[in-house]
Amino acid sequence: MKYQRMAPGIFLDRPNRFIAHVQMDGKEETVHVKNTGRCRELLLPGAQVMLQLSDNPNRKTAWDLISVKKEGLGWVNMDSQAPNRVVREYLESLPEITYVRPESRYGDSRMDFYFERLAGEGKEPEKDRKERAPGELRRCLMEVKGVTLEREGIAYFPDAPTERGVKHIRELQRALAQGYESYLAFVIQMEGIREVRPNDATHPAFGQALREAAEAGVKVLCLPCAVEKDSLWVKDVLPCRLFL
Repeated sequence: MKYQRMAPGIFLDRPNRFIAHVQMDGKEETVHVKNTGRCRELLLPGAQVMLQLSDNPNRKTAWDLISVKKEGLGWVNMDSQAPNRVVREYLESLPEITYVRPESRYGDSRMDFYFERLAGEGKEPEKDRKERAPGELRRCLMEVKGVTLEREGIAYFPDAPTERGVKHIRELQRALAQGYESYLAFVIQMEGIREVRPNDATHPAFGQALREAAEAGVKVLCLPCAVEKDSLWVKDVLPCRLFL
C-alpha cells in the first residue's frame, strides 16, 4: 500500500483523540489523527511525522497524520485503516483464496473479512491438509487488529481496553461450531517486530478471551509489515505467542 500527497512535519501536541498540532513549513497546522488509540509512547513533542493531504477540499483539517518516527525503532504506521487495506491486498494475492468480501456481517458483529479458500493449498500445515480433500472450499472469517504498541522489541495489543475486541473474539470462536475457519490477524505496523503478545496489564479480559479462542481452534496470526514513511505491506505470516 502506497500513500500519495505526503509531507513531513514535527509533532507538537494532541489536544484530543481526533486532532493534533503539527509544525509544517514553519507554521502550526491542526491535523486529523487516524488512530483513536492512546499512542502515548509514539506521539511525543518533537517527533518526526508524515502527513497525507486529504482529497476533500471542504474538510476542516486538510492533513491526516499517517506515521511517526519512534526513537530506536524507526517509522511506525498509525493509520487505523491501513491494516485492513494491507490484509485485503495480501489475501487477494494468495492463489488458494478464491473470494474475499470485506465488512461481512456475522451474528451481532461486522467482521473485517469473509473469504473462501481451497483446502490443501498454499502454506496450510500438513496435518490440516490431510484432514481435508484437496480442492475442498473452506469458509473463513477474519478479524484484523493493527498493532502500534512496542516495548523492548515486543509488540502488545491492545493499548487501551477494547470490549469490542473481546466481542469479536467470541464471535470468531462461535463461528467454529458452524463450520467456519476463524482467524484473528495482528498487523504489526512497525519494522523489526516478529512477536505480538496480549496486553494483559491493560485489558486482562482480552488476553483471556484470546487464549480461550486459540485453544478452541481460532487461528491467531502475526503479520509483520515492511514499513516506510509513505508505504506499508505484509511481508510475513507468523503464529502468535499467547500462553505466557
